Amino acid sequence: MNTAGHPEATARRGLELTPFRGLRYDPDRVGSLAAVTSPPYDVVVRPDGLHHLQDSDPHNIVRLILPQAETPAARNEQAARTLHRWLSEGVLTTDSDPGLYVYEQRDGEGMLQRGVIGALRVSDPSEGLVLPHEDVMPHVVADRADLMRATSANLEPLLLTYRGNGTAADTTSVIERTIEGPPLLATTTEDGFSHRLWSITDAADLDRIQSDLTRRQALIADGHHRWATYRRLRAEHTSPSPWDFGLVLLVDTARYPLRVRAIHRLLHDVSVPDALAALDGLFRVRRLEAPLTEALATLADAACMGNAYLLAGDGAFHLVDQPDPDLLARTIPTDRPTAWRTLDATVLHATLLAHVWHIPEDDPTRIAYIHDTAATVEKAERDGGTAVLMHPVREDVVRDLARQGVTMPRKSTSFGPKPASGLVLRALDL
Repeated sequence: MNTAGHPEATARRGLELTPFRGLRYDPDRVGSLAAVTSPPYDVVVRPDGLHHLQDSDPHNIVRLILPQAETPAARNEQAARTLHRWLSEGVLTTDSDPGLYVYEQRDGEGMLQRGVIGALRVSDPSEGLVLPHEDVMPHVVADRADLMRATSANLEPLLLTYRGNGTAADTTSVIERTIEGPPLLATTTEDGFSHRLWSITDAADLDRIQSDLTRRQALIADGHHRWATYRRLRAEHTSPSPWDFGLVLLVDTARYPLRVRAIHRLLHDVSVPDALAALDGLFRVRRLEAPLTEALATLADAACMGNAYLLAGDGAFHLVDQPDPDLLARTIPTDRPTAWRTLDATVLHATLLAHVWHIPEDDPTRIAYIHDTAATVEKAERDGGTAVLMHPVREDVVRDLARQGVTMPRKSTSFGPKPASGLVLRALDL
């Protein structure tokens, strides 16, 4: 009998996080560990940020996660060749013993995040073990799948969260005991974050973590496309297989809360005047003569009252709020909870993009999704497009919708800090 969707079977099985033999840079073979790391592939601002990372070190991980060549097939082949060359040259080495990895990030403003990196058994949303909260773009999943097939590797971990009991027990107790010892690596990246990594190989500690996680349910904080890729690749292989698992970082947000930030939109071929003209009579529009920080504060105040956005790209900021109720009634689907229907991302996608500006949300030639606020504005001003700046969604709203099985519009949230790519990789053929 298939019990995968049965709630009692799900509760008993829970999350299954397994040890693996990590691939890590040999610090003696690279300029510095900081110089070979990168933000996750979808956070790298292209082309400027990509070029900066490529120039920082010839072995920067961006050459694997965002290879550059004339065609997609050539890019993936290049990534596979690069990975194999780095392995043969000893730039990347394999840890001798399988283990889980404690990962710590800390900045100068008091932000501290700790979690465990391991290979998590891949599950479907219907099993209620790993909850997505955003839709995905099929072409991005196809692109990531092609890259993973070519390299036979998980090149960067997803960020998943769960809610523990908020005390130093179970997984957290193992983490906090592990960090008392010397780390495998320690580095500080140019964004000011320090990163440290330890391995957990003791059988008792591994069992304690697994026992704890069988009682947990995870939320995808960052990496929806890569999780969907894991699911696709698992389906392509006969189980049992290394593809039954995918590389993740699990963080207990009751112990180590994350930051939730917005992901902004860049409309490539729509100027600010044209975007504003289309809003006439549909939204209230106010020009703000203020710097970015003050404009964002005004956006935050407006977002407390209803849907609100900042448009930029012409040297000023324009607050867009108070949508026409009749417009919303005509454009917002009514078969979802109120919390979903009133999201800024829902109104942006269902109303502004689809009905006002007529921009397909999954056409990369028309729209880009950028995490960095200042970079979004700068690119809009340089290229003559329109930046649409968003206000972040609260984590409790995200989790509640995910538990109801309701996905938010794609790229609705940015949880962080995100794990740096390049600190530990997983090869599926080891």
